Amino acid sequence: MSTLALKGPAWVTVRQYRRTLWLALALALLALAVVAGLRIWAAQNPVAPAEDGVWIASPYNDGYLKLRWILEYVGIAAIVLPGVVAAVVAGPMVAREYESGTYQLSLTQSVSPAEWLRSKLTVATVFATLAALAVMGVFWLGRLGVRQGWDYHWGHAGTYAASGVTVFAHVLAAVAIGALVGQLVRRTLLAMSAAGLVTGAVLAAFTAYRWSILSPERVTGPLHSGPRITEDDLHMGSGMLTPAGTDFDPSICWNEVQQAPGVDTREGLWDQLMNQCYARNGVTTEYVEFHPSSHLWPTQLIESGIVLALAALAALAAFRVLRARHP
Repeated sequence: MSTLALKGPAWVTVRQYRRTLWLALALALLALAVVAGLRIWAAQNPVAPAEDGVWIASPYNDGYLKLRWILEYVGIAAIVLPGVVAAVVAGPMVAREYESGTYQLSLTQSVSPAEWLRSKLTVATVFATLAALAVMGVFWLGRLGVRQGWDYHWGHAGTYAASGVTVFAHVLAAVAIGALVGQLVRRTLLAMSAAGLVTGAVLAAFTAYRWSILSPERVTGPLHSGPRITEDDLHMGSGMLTPAGTDFDPSICWNEVQQAPGVDTREGLWDQLMNQCYARNGVTTEYVEFHPSSHLWPTQLIESGIVLALAALAALAAFRVLRARHP
């Protein structure tokens, strides 16, 4: 057992933050207990069939409604977790050591600067990964008791973050970003803010552009009856096509018909004039662009690969900064 025990700077790091780690463990166990209890409560009353993809709980089933509410916050926790990890690593774990000068004590104990930083990143990586695993476990435990609905679709940000592998890549990147920012700033509060902002910017960029990683699929259909996609598909956009296959801007007809006399008073005139405008422009086809559910895991894996590459670059930069200041 002694060979498995932490030694040296890693033991010191765990010892420094043992209260924070115990608190995180207690919160994870509490969340698991709450979600498990709500699932048991929700199972006591039936749930009505789905309407437009949304499952409606029995009016007596408060457990089901509370379970859905809790899962919303678990999804938010998965989104903000990397920012919290980056702030903790950058501030208390790295910058505060420089700000207080305690890192110099570590360097006098036959510990090299690289070993000092490596121990902190190792401990942070292990516990950040466990935190991500806990959030993911809580979400899946609750998700098994919540039927698929519009607010738990696989493509929504909270569900996407809490149910896949990208959360692990983002927390690893957060550790590396925190180490780099903490060394560059060396002021606890300022480093926490800067690391949180950088990590938040990375998350915001992927949230905005992750569904551009793979090209969406397109289906077409006749005007007005239109194409159809399933509730499991992630809708990305829709429009109209000319006979040449180019997009048609419907605002052209909308602006034209809006200026016609009598459209506000004569029933059905608006639709009639709009159809005439479409006919003049040869618009007979509508299209819908979407991502099928089969795009989920390729997108997750590609995003994770990109984020892990960023993490490696940030970690390399952190050690280069360390060597430059402590040759």
